[in-house]
Amino acid sequence: MSVNSHIHNDGSLTRQMAVQSMLFRETAHSGTDPDELSEILSTPTSPIKVAAEGNMPIGYHCNFVSVGEEVTVADCTYEGTILIRREAPSDRMIVFLPMAGNASFEGMREQIYSVPARGTILEAGRAAGARLFGPRRHFGLFVDQAKIISHLTHMFERTISGDVDFHPHIDLTTGPGLVFQQLVSSLHRGLSGNGPLQRSPLAASSLCDAAIYLLLETCPNRYSNELALPAPAPAPRHVKWAVDFMQEHIAEPISLNDIAIAAKVSVRTLQQGFRQFRDTTPMSYLHDLRMAAAHRDLLESDEKKAIADVALRWGFTHLGRFAAEYRKRFGQLPSQTLKR
Repeated sequence: MSVNSHIHNDGSLTRQMAVQSMLFRETAHSGTDPDELSEILSTPTSPIKVAAEGNMPIGYHCNFVSVGEEVTVADCTYEGTILIRREAPSDRMIVFLPMAGNASFEGMREQIYSVPARGTILEAGRAAGARLFGPRRHFGLFVDQAKIISHLTHMFERTISGDVDFHPHIDLTTGPGLVFQQLVSSLHRGLSGNGPLQRSPLAASSLCDAAIYLLLETCPNRYSNELALPAPAPAPRHVKWAVDFMQEHIAEPISLNDIAIAAKVSVRTLQQGFRQFRDTTPMSYLHDLRMAAAHRDLLESDEKKAIADVALRWGFTHLGRFAAEYRKRFGQLPSQTLKR
């Protein structure tokens, strides 16, 4: 068995074990109290405040099914006019697929309107408030921003960061939008009420991935032009071996020569391979991997964890330079990520 096939098989086994241990959590809520709805819609990192316009009566019924920790599908209905204020940015992208009723969202630059036959994509941190006009019903897909970035990284075989900049609207009457709506509604039906998809974690995971890839490949975004290009030629084995070695030893002080030895080629051949198939140098690629790892660490850490500890763990010894490069890459300082 080759080194590459061994790594591939181990990766596939790890994914299969993770999928088989996937947790499904279903919660259903009905009521008329805005404060209770606030608690239902809030997350630990992104609290939400709900109010009834003019103190008029409201009603709601929300059914959420979580697929692991990264994806949630929902079927929600609302009565009355409901005002929603997000008090801290969300780390999830939300796609609303309205079946009835209207809504408006406060976007970064303009008001975004959500009406039947037109889906709405709200990227993480892009909407601070909303107004729902009942009777309103919509399906919703909630996806961690980190999962979106992970899918793009897999598609391009390079590290990706920052916003994807989706166009906020999807036509749900035809083409990919219609398929996407059917996919999300089928996911919810198949998962809710101890549905058949809960007995097939691999199928549920694959359908979630299919929904994300469908969005990335068919909804206009920052990477649309690049995704439309023909796929590049497969990288040669020595580049793949080098990448695998970097990932396995990402927190260790490995050198360019160490990477070349692991890839079984000369340093010069290694550099040529990365220039041709990764459009970068081996050490820059390793630097990107470590920066992405530091970002994940800060996202998952509490405020008690020192930024210096995270930086040093991933090989960044100059804290000022680390902070500057981090801000350039992720659009915020490490301290801002830690407090999200």
